[in-house]
Amino acid sequence: MESIYLAIPLAPLFGAIVAGFLGRRIGRTATHWVAILSTATAFALSVMVFIDTVYDGNTFNGGVYTWGISDGINLEIGFLIDNLTAMMMMVVTFVSLMVHIYTVGYMHDDPGYQRFFSYIALFTFSMLMLVMANNFMQLFFGWEAVGLVSYLLIGFWFQRESAIYANLKAFLVNRVGDFGFILGIAGVLAYFNSLDYADVFAAAPLLADVTMQVIPGQDWSVMTVICLLLFVGAMGKSAQVPLHVWLPDSMEGPTPISALIHAATMVTAGIFMVARMSPLYELSETALSVVMIIGAITAFFMGLLGIVQNDIKRVVAYSTLSQLGYMTVALGASAYAAGIFHLMTHAFFKALLFLAAGSVIIAMHHVQDIRQMGGLKKYLPITYWTSLIGSLALIGFPGTSGFFSKDAIIEAVHASTLPGATFAWVMVMAGVFITAFYSFRMFFLVFHGKERMDEHTREHLHEPPKVMTLPLILLAIPSLAIGAFTIGKMLFADFFDGVIFVDPAHDTLAHIGEHFTGALGFVLHGVLGLPVLLSFAGVALAWFFYLKRPDIPAAIKDRFTGVYNVLVNAYGFDAFNDKFFAAGGRRLGRLFWRAGDVAVIDGALVNGTAFGIGRIAARLRHVQTGYLFHYAFAMIIGLLVLLTVFVTFSF
Repeated sequence: MESIYLAIPLAPLFGAIVAGFLGRRIGRTATHWVAILSTATAFALSVMVFIDTVYDGNTFNGGVYTWGISDGINLEIGFLIDNLTAMMMMVVTFVSLMVHIYTVGYMHDDPGYQRFFSYIALFTFSMLMLVMANNFMQLFFGWEAVGLVSYLLIGFWFQRESAIYANLKAFLVNRVGDFGFILGIAGVLAYFNSLDYADVFAAAPLLADVTMQVIPGQDWSVMTVICLLLFVGAMGKSAQVPLHVWLPDSMEGPTPISALIHAATMVTAGIFMVARMSPLYELSETALSVVMIIGAITAFFMGLLGIVQNDIKRVVAYSTLSQLGYMTVALGASAYAAGIFHLMTHAFFKALLFLAAGSVIIAMHHVQDIRQMGGLKKYLPITYWTSLIGSLALIGFPGTSGFFSKDAIIEAVHASTLPGATFAWVMVMAGVFITAFYSFRMFFLVFHGKERMDEHTREHLHEPPKVMTLPLILLAIPSLAIGAFTIGKMLFADFFDGVIFVDPAHDTLAHIGEHFTGALGFVLHGVLGLPVLLSFAGVALAWFFYLKRPDIPAAIKDRFTGVYNVLVNAYGFDAFNDKFFAAGGRRLGRLFWRAGDVAVIDGALVNGTAFGIGRIAARLRHVQTGYLFHYAFAMIIGLLVLLTVFVTFSF
């Protein structure tokens, strides 16, 4: 099996190399076939690994290649294959395969066709290296690799200034998070003297009570500091407040990469990392509370921003931010399995929603404003029904996959006794209503109501080609059904035994599991619960506002202009970052330029040296008078000085 483990990440890497270096020679058709088949190979092998790991009980933890040894510490490439890894490999490769197939139709006329396939295949390789890692060094390699390739993909249309701004923003914000992340890894290395997961997790309980002094005179728990620093990295990758600002702007990239970044790959890397580090986080209630509160703030306040967005992709992007908040809340409540379960279900329905949005954009001739759409149901029937399934899963409609994972998170937070749990529960409950409202606001404005597009667009409206609708159908199936088939095994059985560690005092899922009677019983219990009622209320309000009384939203906007402006400006995060960090950085750069380059380097060192030599030369030139007696006098004085020195040092 070791050769299969190695082949899984190398297959998309092969596709990336061929598409990147030989794409122009072999042509478009051969390029996309190589990229698709390499990703399909990775998916097929991932299915084999999943069966071997989950059903046959075989796991693997070992090195593949030793990069170096420093002071007795192995720096190596290694794989950890367990149930968590196998599930992530399946999700990543399946969603990536759907995106590859969809790209054939979406990017058909783009001049960067081969380059795009190279990037998305390389992205898949990077994410697989991240989730398969058995040590912090390889984790960091995959972590940075997905960040680098996302930079290339967000700025794929580099002719646009907005795309360059967006990819620089994503890159720099993630560097902030990664700075904390690498400090956390440095803390692990300093206190555990190893980067191997198994060694670190085994030694963690022994360091539970060890303290350090970040500030002289104040003792801090080593475990809390390490966990919080690692979580800073997760905040950057998984777009948690305040490091969330890059994700909505990443919509400047082509829609297929929006689906790949926002569904199963980059943004879920932080969620996966915290779940993998559960043996560390369970030793710090402070870290768990911080994680839970940050996630709750993100879930609610980012959801509010989706209400005022009119760009179809940005609405879905803000829903990603909100759902990532739900996953983070689950991690903070020690319901790691529920967070990973929602990661899996979210990957399918969010990829579906993004690709459906792309189909709408193509049909509308690249118009993305939902206010210029309406009545598309009859023109795009496949996109309509798959979008409906995705939207229902997103809001947690009973029976859909999103219902099982989201309801489990809410129940787990409600059962938690950690500080901040009550606040988090209120936020996620309110978020249920908000999610339903903005999701169906978009759905009704796009597919129902009167047609608001121009006559030329209306005449050419039609369903995209099968190469784009097939991925929608294949993603709709797990979005609808996978939750019911997997909830019992993943949340209330032994799926994550030996993989995720939960302190019995924090085990909220065990409390919920005492009342679990199967998927049907979970649905019947949930139908009578407050989350479902709030979800239905959000849908009903969106239907009333945008189909029956569209004048009411406009009146509310005019009445509460201040609140509307706050939401449109995203709470001022972007303005603050631009004025304080970006402008402040430029001002600091100008200060260093004037004080350093102009005054010190150019003025004092370069020009100053030349000026000083000139001044000295100007003084010395007066010695050259041309009179013989002056030179004779200078020789006598020089001889006298030499004799004086000689006599002084001789006696």
